[in-house]
Formats: sequence, C-alpha cells, structure tokens
Amino acid sequence: MKQFSLLLCALLLTLLRVHGQRVKLAALTSPILFQGNAQTAYRDPAVLYQDGTFYLYFTLSEVEADHKVYMYTAYAKSKDLVQWSKPKKITVKDQNLDFSSPGNIIRYKNEWVLCLQTYPRPDYTAEQMPRYGNKDSRLYIMRSKNLEEWSKPELLHVKGPDVKQTDMGRMIDPYLLPDKDEPGKYWCFYKQNGVSRSYSRDLVTWTFAGSAESGENVCVLTQGNQYLLFHSPPNGIGIKTSTDLKTWHDRGTLITLGQEKWDWAKGRLSAGTVLDLTQVPGINRYLMFFHGSGPLTEKEGDFDKNASLGIAWSTDLCTWEWPGK
Repeated sequence: MKQFSLLLCALLLTLLRVHGQRVKLAALTSPILFQGNAQTAYRDPAVLYQDGTFYLYFTLSEVEADHKVYMYTAYAKSKDLVQWSKPKKITVKDQNLDFSSPGNIIRYKNEWVLCLQTYPRPDYTAEQMPRYGNKDSRLYIMRSKNLEEWSKPELLHVKGPDVKQTDMGRMIDPYLLPDKDEPGKYWCFYKQNGVSRSYSRDLVTWTFAGSAESGENVCVLTQGNQYLLFHSPPNGIGIKTSTDLKTWHDRGTLITLGQEKWDWAKGRLSAGTVLDLTQVPGINRYLMFFHGSGPLTEKEGDFDKNASLGIAWSTDLCTWEWPGK
C-alpha cells in the first residue's frame, strides 16, 4: 500500500510538472509566432485553447512560381506557444473562393464550429498586389469533431433565409458569439456597413439585427454584464464596450504594442483576437494574437506577402506585454 501511494504521488508530481511546463510566456524570445516573407503571408488569427493545446487558425497566402496568389485557411497547434506543428491547409485551392479570415471557434451541441469567409480574386497575380476580395465575398462555417478534420463549408444566410446569396452584399470577417443573457442564442458579427450582426438559434436560420460603427476583424468577449469588442481601424486595435450589442462606447486608447520598433509590423498592425485565459492556472492572462505587415504598407504591397502572426498579453486589457519588451 505504501509503495502504491509513493507511485501515485510520483505520478501526480510528474503530471503537475508537465502541466506547469506547457505554457511559459517567458520562454518566448520573439513576439512573432509565424513569420511571413516575399512569397508568404500569415494573417487573421483565430485561436482556441482546449485541453492544454492551442489551436491557431489563420489566413495563409502563398505566391506561387507562376506568380498566381492563393489564400487558404490553415491551422497549427502547440502545447507551449513555442513549438508549433507545421501549418496544415483545411480549405481548397481556388481563386474564386479563397477561403480565409477565420473568426473563431465555438462549441455547438456535439461539434466544433469555425466561421470564415470567401475572398474571391479570380486571375489574381503578384503583379496586381494588393487586390482585395470582390463583391461576392461571403460568410461560411465549417464543422469538426476533433478540431483538425473539417466539413465542407456551409454558406451563412446572415441577412435572412429570404435574401438570395447574390443580394447579400459584400461581407467579410465573421465572428460567432453565444448571447450572454439567452442560452441557445448565437450572434454572428461581420464587416458590412461597419460591423453588422445577425442572430440564430440553430446556426442555420438567421435574423439581421443591425449595424454599428467599427473597424474590421472584430472579436467579441463577454465580461460580467457587458460585451467587449476588439476591432481594427486603419492601424492598431481598438476596444468598444456595450451592454446590449446596439450602443457601443470606445474604451481606452488605440493598441499598437511595439509597432514603432517592429519593421515586420511597420506597415500595419491589425486583426487582434483575444482569449480570456485569466482563470487558467499557469497562464492567468488575456492573450492577444494579431498580424503585422511590413515594412511596406498593405497598399504598397505587403498584403499577400510579408505578413506575420504575433502575440502579446495583459492582465487588465490596458497594459500589454510581449516577448522582448
């Protein structure tokens, strides 16, 4: 019995040591998690922390040898934010679709749901940089049992079931959020006329609910009796607050982190998404994932190339830290 107790104690200590070593922010030597180059861009991060693993989804842009440019949604995973798996594409190669800008992942019934967009750019080549998604850009979801194998994308009729796909208007950058007051009600935020929002109780039938002034790539968290909305104006990341999703108030100052000293983000710092891991032992912080492009601005060409994914963290959403600060 004594020997069994000693073995059990040793096992528990081992498990505690392993858990404690999973996430050590001090081990990060650079704020860059994935660095772009002249042929590659990493953009629009969406992150889920599940069972001790970070699942990082993002837009992957690649310039091929024939100068054609393709966008994909891809993912990588990590236990400690230092060592990452090789990025894996989960969407098709098709310039008429260019699935990209994953917003976030939610749990719905017995599966995971990832939202993303199409960003059609037919016959797009590097010589045309930058070229943005056309009027046919729309919102989709994909479903998964294991966060790695995903179903075929499903179009979201966020303007209502009676509005034809051709009449929806250009829409990008979706984000899904469970309502804080009504269990079973879900919101989809997306860029159209500022930030627009629609709601659904089954992720199939949607009702349009209005728009508000905002930048793009929104991320919305629930904090107490209010919502926090992170968004991207022309540069940097702003925060807005609301109690009803209708009226929003700016909070704090624009977040630009270490952009002044980062050539890799000199052109633009954008697309911040925030995970509330303040109650997770060993982390106890808000983690922000974002992308930076540079040294040129996106309009000068660093859009589908030279864009990198970065990380920062905070305990209060006011003061931010990052590796090497």
